[in-house]
Amino acid sequence: MNLPERKDIRWPFPDLLEWMDSPMFGFRPFGQIVRIEDYIDDDRYVLRAELPGIDPDKDLEVTVDEGMLHIRAEKTRKTTEPHRSEFAYGSLSRSVTLPAGAKTDDVKATYKDGVLEVSVGLAEEKKAAGRRIAIEH
Repeated sequence: MNLPERKDIRWPFPDLLEWMDSPMFGFRPFGQIVRIEDYIDDDRYVLRAELPGIDPDKDLEVTVDEGMLHIRAEKTRKTTEPHRSEFAYGSLSRSVTLPAGAKTDDVKATYKDGVLEVSVGLAEEKKAAGRRIAIEH
């Protein structure tokens, strides 16, 4: 069953997870959450993710599969016995549904100053012309 895509709907679940991860609650039910922002810039979908302290050559993976963009990272501890540490270490992941018309063969990713930026080309939307439907009786 294919449901029509609606660009005006923003699903509350990712926001709920980020809300629960806020410092006020200090609760991470599913591990660490990668914080993101996304927007459309001309003919590209752009997603930016906060990933400080990651070595992009060793610890970062970006994949596209069946209309989804997946980000996986591993943040490792460099010292063995810190006196005090509030830094978070471990696995990080985030999956985002790409917008309709995303060209999965046109994906670019850059990492600079702790921010991963992924941009995906978008195909021009073609609106189908309206037509009259015959009614059988």
